[in-house]
Amino acid sequence: MAVLDDTAVVAPPAPKRRYRRPLSVLLSVVVLLVVWWALAAAEIWDPIFLPSPGRVWDAFVYSVTSHNGSPGYQGYYLWEHLWASLWRILRGLFWAILFGVPLGVLLASVAPIRAVIEPYVDFLRALPPLAYFSLLIIWFGIEDTSKVWLLFLASFPPITLATLAGVRRIPVEYLESARSLGASRWQLVVHTVLPSTAPDVLTGIRIALGFAWTTIVAAETSNGIPGIGGLAWATKKELLTDVAIVCVITIGLTALALDAVLRLVERALVPWAGRT
Repeated sequence: MAVLDDTAVVAPPAPKRRYRRPLSVLLSVVVLLVVWWALAAAEIWDPIFLPSPGRVWDAFVYSVTSHNGSPGYQGYYLWEHLWASLWRILRGLFWAILFGVPLGVLLASVAPIRAVIEPYVDFLRALPPLAYFSLLIIWFGIEDTSKVWLLFLASFPPITLATLAGVRRIPVEYLESARSLGASRWQLVVHTVLPSTAPDVLTGIRIALGFAWTTIVAAETSNGIPGIGGLAWATKKELLTDVAIVCVITIGLTALALDAVLRLVERALVPWAGRT
């Protein structure tokens, strides 16, 4: 009788999927650059409308170097513009999380308060940022305060509503079990409600961060230098299309990087959520 050798373990083939997506992204970028270069070389459109990849690269190099003692564009390096915008976004997002999560829990827990306040949150969510930015400038001036308020108001509704939805989806059995074990209201919130809603809260933060990035150019149209949105807005005066493209690419890559960080945080804090 043949005896099976338990020590002989055949290693599974290395997964190929992990390499497919990066290679697909890389290939798509290469194809995009080739098509972009070909269209620019064909001079179908004026270079003001479609600068070549080389011109955009030169604009990027110019933005990170100094010239006659003056750094980059508008007196700041590109990373200084980017950090100024990031700092505004992070402050607005911080206050949105600080107020949005507790309010979402409160709205889900107290029906009368939800009936009164939730329509206002929905109303604020539906408003485009430029609709009330003039009011914020009148109230808080043209410095960073009005910009942070604008970013806060853009980020606050999705975090609040995501938290509200997460709390309302908690199975009643979980809450009743915690109460039967003698949990106080505070313990119920800290040990049951918040962990159960963490996936929804993190999703709301990711959405809010996206809203903040789409709002930053509007926030920096007034006294937005230094700022990556302010720099993009300033390019229209001199028709610096190549610089505008540098700003767009910088904003997009930074937003993707921050979203990737939030995904890693999500996987670390709520691995049971099964997010990808």
